[in-house]
Amino acid sequence: MIRTLNESRFLPRVLEALARQSVLAKDRETIVVDSGSTDDTVDIANRAGCKILHVTREEFSFGRSLNRGCSAAEGNVLAFVSAHCIPRDAQWLENLIAPIELGEVSIAYGRQIGGDDTKLSEHQVFAKYYPKQGSFEEIPFFCNNANAAVTAVLWKKLLFAENLTGLEDMEFAKRAHNALQSHVKYVPQAVVSHHHLEGWRQVKRRYEREAYALQHIMPELQFTAGDAIRCFLGGVANDIRAVPLRTAGLRIAKEVLLYRFCQYYGAWKGHHLHRELSKKRKQKYFYPS
Repeated sequence: MIRTLNESRFLPRVLEALARQSVLAKDRETIVVDSGSTDDTVDIANRAGCKILHVTREEFSFGRSLNRGCSAAEGNVLAFVSAHCIPRDAQWLENLIAPIELGEVSIAYGRQIGGDDTKLSEHQVFAKYYPKQGSFEEIPFFCNNANAAVTAVLWKKLLFAENLTGLEDMEFAKRAHNALQSHVKYVPQAVVSHHHLEGWRQVKRRYEREAYALQHIMPELQFTAGDAIRCFLGGVANDIRAVPLRTAGLRIAKEVLLYRFCQYYGAWKGHHLHRELSKKRKQKYFYPS
């Protein structure tokens, strides 16, 4: 299942990769849930034989889009991939759903790595949350629907929350973990190349809406201005250690500073947004334009 909004740049490569998967074509389907694309996204999906569903901008939320797609799916396992996340090999889907097929877990998520166009700091973020070995263990219900799968049975029991501005995957996994003792499995062998071609305002907005959502999922977390400053300085230092300035050059140094500023200023702002943001304003503010 793929959620789309003006994804014509990478969607053809995603669909080509899906067509090459080792899971037999008769045992899978590709569902695209589009939220108002104005480019060639829908035509591309049509030509690839995808089942296409639509949500309007006014009714859009990440969770609602997923629920719309899941309700139209016929399989026992529901796999999700971003329209700008390209599976790296033909075994991606087989590897991703293997722990679910074996009955080990009801939720699985795979590894994300950056592409050649990915910013240095984003590479660092991917390496932290999606390591080549081991897993990110600080949050037991951590997962990400840019590269994930869940059983249809579990989805029908819980559904994705439709009122969140992001992180609907973690909220779903937390409810599954707390109520049903359903565990999450990280599958580093299921790799996608994640391409975030965002302007700085979009980077800030992404971290802002995710922090806003995180307050609903984990209200015990506090993120002060001091925390934001410390995280900014630490993030910049880690990035510079990864690629020394004398090697990276001033352009990369500027990119690191801007990315980490947008990340942590956005996180701080999202954390402190008023909880009772009106539905109309929230939709206008957080729709992924």
